[in-house]
Amino acid sequence: MENLVSMDFQSIYHGKKVFLTGHTGFKGAWLLQWLHLLGAEVKGYALAPDTEEALYSLIAGDALCESVIADLRDAPRLERELLSFQPDFVFHLAAQPLVRLSYEMPAETFSVNAIGTAYVLEAVRKLAKPCTVVLITTDKVYENKEWLYPYRETDRLGGYDPYSASKACAELVIHSYTQSFFNPAVVAQHQKGIASARAGNVIGGGDWAKDRIIPDIVRALRAERPVTVRNPLAVRPWQHVLEPLKGYLLLGAKLAANPVQYGGSWNFGPYADDNKIVEELVQAALKIWGSGTYEKPVQIGQPHEAGLLKLDISKAVSELAWKPQHSADKAIAKTLQWYKAYHEQPEGIKQFTVQQINAFASHDS
Repeated sequence: MENLVSMDFQSIYHGKKVFLTGHTGFKGAWLLQWLHLLGAEVKGYALAPDTEEALYSLIAGDALCESVIADLRDAPRLERELLSFQPDFVFHLAAQPLVRLSYEMPAETFSVNAIGTAYVLEAVRKLAKPCTVVLITTDKVYENKEWLYPYRETDRLGGYDPYSASKACAELVIHSYTQSFFNPAVVAQHQKGIASARAGNVIGGGDWAKDRIIPDIVRALRAERPVTVRNPLAVRPWQHVLEPLKGYLLLGAKLAANPVQYGGSWNFGPYADDNKIVEELVQAALKIWGSGTYEKPVQIGQPHEAGLLKLDISKAVSELAWKPQHSADKAIAKTLQWYKAYHEQPEGIKQFTVQQINAFASHDS
């Protein structure tokens, strides 16, 4: 089965050392499994999985990498682990990733997302060898005016809630380190390629986070209770988790070959017209699951969440030759199929996860 994974990526990542922060998280575990299939040697750095059903545990992540369980803000430990590994690539995914939780712990969100990113770059600054660094932020880094115009990489950064603002701060940290220490004009001296990747509203199997729509739907369906739809008319550009991960891997490959041309920030999302309101997502999920109902309670005094946000992906499409493979409908279907497979046959979910990666990588899905 492993030989089905993209040979193009295998030629880049096979045998390479990849330092992956956030490897125990939802996106991190998917990327870890993909990198393992590509033959990369991975060292992960993250907090312990936050649930017994974490995807990292379900895919037996400890067997796929050297796993370091530690806080991103432990700068001496982070630096020691990264420098001892001497990575060829760094993918920085570790974060406090939840908008609503950021209202409960705003200072910690800024600390993890902005200062943590600085600590990663500080460790890379002390790495005396060539290295390609892809730092993951979010689509929510933009000053969101909730207009129909999709945001481009050159648009103004902002952030209403602490999560969004903390990620915008992370982008400023990345820009500052790039200009100050990893300037493309002197890449022959520092030998580092630095880029940030912006994606959001990612769905896929193995996400159990609180206050995310798909995990909330699945928890309700498994418990045979109605799904609570918090913001039924909110428009979201849903994309399957493998879409941005493919973008990160492709960006890493291009950046390694040409750190000057491919540095900077990159948007990864669905096509601008492929958006669905939350209620449509819920209806599709119930149809795929084969049962269930939903309700729309009146929400009073809830924290602000953006109602509309779209990304302009033309830069990634034209310069990276990246493009979305799944429509929103297919992304929803693939995601619910994963959860349904796990619900019905949990012991086979690692194989199912690998199958989804292989099918996606070989364009058979």
